[in-house]
Amino acid sequence: MKKRTTVLPGLLLAALATLPLQAATVRIVQTNSAGDSVMLIDPATNTVVGEIKEIEVNHGAAVAPDGSRFYITNEAESTLDIADAKTLKVTKHVPLTNHPNNIAVSKDGKRVYVAIVGGPGAVDVIDAASMTRAKSIRTEGGIHNVYVTPDGRFVVAGSIIGKKINVIDQAKEEIVWTLATEEGVRPMAFDVNPDGSTKRVFAQLSGFNGFVIVDFAKQQVVDRIKLPEVPPAERVTQGLQGSPSHGLAIAPDGKTLCVLSKMNTRVYMYSMPDLKLL
Repeated sequence: MKKRTTVLPGLLLAALATLPLQAATVRIVQTNSAGDSVMLIDPATNTVVGEIKEIEVNHGAAVAPDGSRFYITNEAESTLDIADAKTLKVTKHVPLTNHPNNIAVSKDGKRVYVAIVGGPGAVDVIDAASMTRAKSIRTEGGIHNVYVTPDGRFVVAGSIIGKKINVIDQAKEEIVWTLATEEGVRPMAFDVNPDGSTKRVFAQLSGFNGFVIVDFAKQQVVDRIKLPEVPPAERVTQGLQGSPSHGLAIAPDGKTLCVLSKMNTRVYMYSMPDLKLL
């Protein structure tokens, strides 16, 4: 029997991050690009337990590895806003080169990578110690999502307008290879080899209700998986923003890939590594 989880139509979280407050405590950080506050949610009770205020059009969120800070992009001011995790007060506004979207943090916490969607596109590199912009890595097309690979060796940035995946060497902070895609690049997730290196990239694309599979070593798309069809009465066609499938995550044990379809209003589960629909 196929398993699926139904989600509410039109529900789209701009960004989610998890905060390890203590060994047994986790918080979900939910941004709200339609407002000026960021909510902290206790996943055990599904209740709001904190709020970071006065960040207009907040979009991307990330947490320092030690849990001391929140990093949040401010689309209204084109800044990276830094909030203290204890007081939930914004302590710093770091100017960016242009309009930002999402964020990633290096494994050691020393660098914050900000996706710059405003043209011509870039990944801004923020030094976490000085809380200043150290570098801007130019890309071909504005960047929507940016990730650090599980082994920490690469920063991977996807462009919607440029229809390209940009792979940056984290140590050199230079683009080492790019991959052109058929449509704009939306969310991504990463599969690893036994040694922890990146094996595959799963990427959702504009206009495609499914995801593509990129062989990281070969630097090419090796497969496309389309999500199941649903009856027209259950299908959402409005408010998709060109992205019928938007949201990917791999379970902590690495055994399941979760794929969100806005069009189908469902979350689909695929077994790993064979990618069989559960």
